[in-house]
Amino acid sequence: MPLSRSLSMTSLSGVLPSWEEDELPVEDLLLFEVAWEVTNKVGGIYTVIQTKAKITVDEWGENYFMLGPYFEHNFKTQVEACEPSFPPIKKAMDALIQNGCQVYFGRWLIEGSPYVILFDIGSAAWNLDHWKGDLWETCNIGLPYQDREANDSLILGSLIAWFFKELTDQLGDKPNVIAHFHEWQAGPGLILCRSRKIRMATVFTTHATLLGRYLCAGNVDFYNNLDKFNIDKEAGERQIYHRYCLERAAVHCSHVFTTVSQITAVEANHILHRNPDVVTPNGLNVKKFSAMHEFQNLHSINKARIQEFVRGHFYGHLDFNLDKTLFFFIAGRYEFSNKGADMFLESLSRLNYLLRLHRNDVTVVVFFIMPAKTNNFNVESLKGQAVRKQLWDTAHTVKEKFGKRLYDALLIGKIPDMDSILDRDDFTIMKRAIYATQRHSLPPVTTHNMLDDSSDPILANIRRIGLFNSRNDRVKVIFHPEFLSSTSPLLPLDYEDFVRGCNLGVFPSYYEPWGYTPGECTVMGIPSVTTNLSGFGCFMEEHVTDPAAYVTASAHHPAQQSREFYIHARLLALSRAFPDKFKVDPVAPLKTEGFRYPRPYSVPPSPSVSVHSTPHHSDVEDDDDDEPYDEDEEAEKDRLNIKAPFVLGAAPEGKKKQPGESGN
Repeated sequence: MPLSRSLSMTSLSGVLPSWEEDELPVEDLLLFEVAWEVTNKVGGIYTVIQTKAKITVDEWGENYFMLGPYFEHNFKTQVEACEPSFPPIKKAMDALIQNGCQVYFGRWLIEGSPYVILFDIGSAAWNLDHWKGDLWETCNIGLPYQDREANDSLILGSLIAWFFKELTDQLGDKPNVIAHFHEWQAGPGLILCRSRKIRMATVFTTHATLLGRYLCAGNVDFYNNLDKFNIDKEAGERQIYHRYCLERAAVHCSHVFTTVSQITAVEANHILHRNPDVVTPNGLNVKKFSAMHEFQNLHSINKARIQEFVRGHFYGHLDFNLDKTLFFFIAGRYEFSNKGADMFLESLSRLNYLLRLHRNDVTVVVFFIMPAKTNNFNVESLKGQAVRKQLWDTAHTVKEKFGKRLYDALLIGKIPDMDSILDRDDFTIMKRAIYATQRHSLPPVTTHNMLDDSSDPILANIRRIGLFNSRNDRVKVIFHPEFLSSTSPLLPLDYEDFVRGCNLGVFPSYYEPWGYTPGECTVMGIPSVTTNLSGFGCFMEEHVTDPAAYVTASAHHPAQQSREFYIHARLLALSRAFPDKFKVDPVAPLKTEGFRYPRPYSVPPSPSVSVHSTPHHSDVEDDDDDEPYDEDEEAEKDRLNIKAPFVLGAAPEGKKKQPGESGN
């Protein structure tokens, strides 16, 4: 049965609810954001908290802090250490430090420069058994000793709860504290804060349910069986029951529970047994370009840098025209089927077959940017870049000689012949450079030495479909199992610059609660492909009349509305934690289909309904080419084919409330 809506993007009809005008008294509040990925890049949550840092700092100023784990390398390269200017923060940190725990304070060197408070997990590991006992006595959740990630999250959570206790004891009734926790790794901190009755308002956001991610990775028909899973059994079989319990406890302990998309809200309702109070779509910090040529210039510059890498990687096999080469990429957390890498590889195999069949002179170079376990760059990849640089140096040396001799000849009024400009030594140098490019193996499909080469799913499927970068292949594959960096000796590009240099991003995710990558492509002027099983794809399908044609709205509206929904989530948490001081008028869900961006007038109807689905037309169909084409009629067909928006709300009929699942 259809589920009722929670307050979300889909409740908009052009007029925002009345709470938009409510402004939080930020001068009387402290806002803390807690996440495992503060200064610690692991996946997409790093991007979430990084991109909204500036707007939050602009709004909250010195009253905004981020909390996360301390890692020495990250702190030295990303944080400017300083002393806290707010005395209660300093005293709370000192209380932990005096008890043998290490806490660090500074400004994170990203846009907005937010304050960060980082807790050294290693310095407090001696207390792990005691804290495990506290967790068991509090909520009967036990953590196995071999799960280091869960144990580390408990240490971090215990330190954070300790810090908040010291802080709130000093603050008293003013200023009030709001703590926003992200994902299950931050969950123990929230659970302990609530169980110890620390006076603070709490918000918990799940960006993807833990069990949902595991189920989808196991090739389960997830979305068609959401209401049929035995949740406890599934979590137990995957040996993550304790993690699932931490996540679910955090969800039910929080004053306000939020998710990042409608599709994740439905998932959370079934798996975590709580309907989100607010859906807060992820926005992007969109840089405004003054003219279209800025996109084009950046694309041209960065494409040239990618071409230089390709020249080195394919040395000895560079028999394709780089001016007729397209660069595709897929990027994200290394979840082979969840991110759609399996489908992408299969489609590349078919594309390669078609390009070879039709003898097309276009070449497609495809990058897989997914971090995996490696033990360094492979020798062949590094050698390729060294050979390319040597060729460049040789060409530059000969060019200097050529230019000087040509200049001297022209000064005395002669047109020189080639023999007088290039001597035997020059030809010898060039021949040696050419011989250096000879290669007795195919260009590698991966840039690094993989630790699990034989069982790696991307490499295993590359072997299955036979895309080995041979001369006959029109699709070339490069697996870069590491985050991109401008300091890399191999591909010295930051991710943003790399995206700008590509021609297409492909993200055929089966499980993607939001999905920043297609939105980032749009902001950088690059087209992308995604699915309607991602949060971003659902947003596009619901709010844009023709998603395939009109992509410019994709990042704009979430970025505009994200702030308002965060404000409401925080105000709602304050009203539940401190009902005597903060009030929120109840807002009934609006009965509306939501706003829609109209189809651009310049775009023809969608090919999905205006052409035949098969490439092989019958003779009868070919005879009907003279049939008049009515653009308005075809556009109407498009509108009729758009599915109704995806909705969510209360628990499905027949589902009973679980023990201990009370409102906040």
